[in-house]
Amino acid sequence: MKRPLPAQPRHIGILRLSALGDVCNLVPTVRALQRQWPEARITWIIGKGEHSLLAGLSGVEFVVYDKSSGLAGMRALWRQLAETRFDVLLHMQQAIRASLLGLGLKTDMRVGYDRARSKDAQHWFTHRQLPPHPRAHVVDSFMDFARLLGVEDTRLEWQLSVPDAAFDEARRLSAGRRYLVVSPCSSVRVRNFRNWSAEGFAAVIEHAWQQYGLVTLLTGSGTAKEREMCERIAAQVPDREALVDAVGQLSLKGLLALIDEAQAVIAPDSGPVHMANALHTPVIGLYATSNLQRTGPYHWRHLAVDRYPQAVAHFLHKDVEALGWGERVRHPDAMSLIAADDVIDRLDTLLSEPRDET
Repeated sequence: MKRPLPAQPRHIGILRLSALGDVCNLVPTVRALQRQWPEARITWIIGKGEHSLLAGLSGVEFVVYDKSSGLAGMRALWRQLAETRFDVLLHMQQAIRASLLGLGLKTDMRVGYDRARSKDAQHWFTHRQLPPHPRAHVVDSFMDFARLLGVEDTRLEWQLSVPDAAFDEARRLSAGRRYLVVSPCSSVRVRNFRNWSAEGFAAVIEHAWQQYGLVTLLTGSGTAKEREMCERIAAQVPDREALVDAVGQLSLKGLLALIDEAQAVIAPDSGPVHMANALHTPVIGLYATSNLQRTGPYHWRHLAVDRYPQAVAHFLHKDVEALGWGERVRHPDAMSLIAADDVIDRLDTLLSEPRDET
């Protein structure tokens, strides 16, 4: 017999540690839970970097787990929450580390993904699984947790916290200019080939400057690889006024503020495309190695340059419909299917239309 779900949960736990884009995509589910049960307490167990992005989210208590702290960090977190019992724990992280972390949390009900969406045997660690939802976007997969609990109002709202200090930080770099944000690098992972070419970015940046007078602010974390990429881009942009190197110069809140006031964001499948989506800033996502319909910026998928079906055909010799929903094209040449003219065409389309500020 299935354990019953709480009809009026007083304390809802959320277990989702990473990553930056995913935690942005989860926020609408939090807002839906808050609309349904405004008196309920919501505690979100989250990663350290992700917390720095979402800190101040209204109505949410954060408990931070530093993934680098390993088992010692887990034990410390269990001690911190030793007197806490959740009516329901929404286990939204499909990783064995998160499942082990969840075992030390006290709850009447652990809810996880259905077997088709479950990874690392997550379904072994939960009492109740979501109903199947094949071919769902990540935003919709998160919202499935709210639907299972009986939430009907599933409007997508974010209302991220961006403090004044973050806008001050961003405006020191933008200096009153109209600008694009280009974040050229995705996170460093094994066989992760999401990044586009320096030559392509340089061509788009020059076009934005020559045709629209838009300065481009290059952003990134400041790692050696991101620094090298941005230097290669800058070396190919002939007009020095067209480009501001902001790599490694912004906090995550500062990046949110910069994106909030940008004319548009251009980036591969990475955190900034989802930050832009959350802030209602137009975003041109560059997709060839990952499935746009699963992980693209939710409200701006129509603006993306999507070469995933072509990459699947060319490098995997399959039809996209025959693949698993989350399968990636792990080939270093896949992003070369995106041409500079593809991105320029999307930018021209975007800038020729009035921006909806709602």
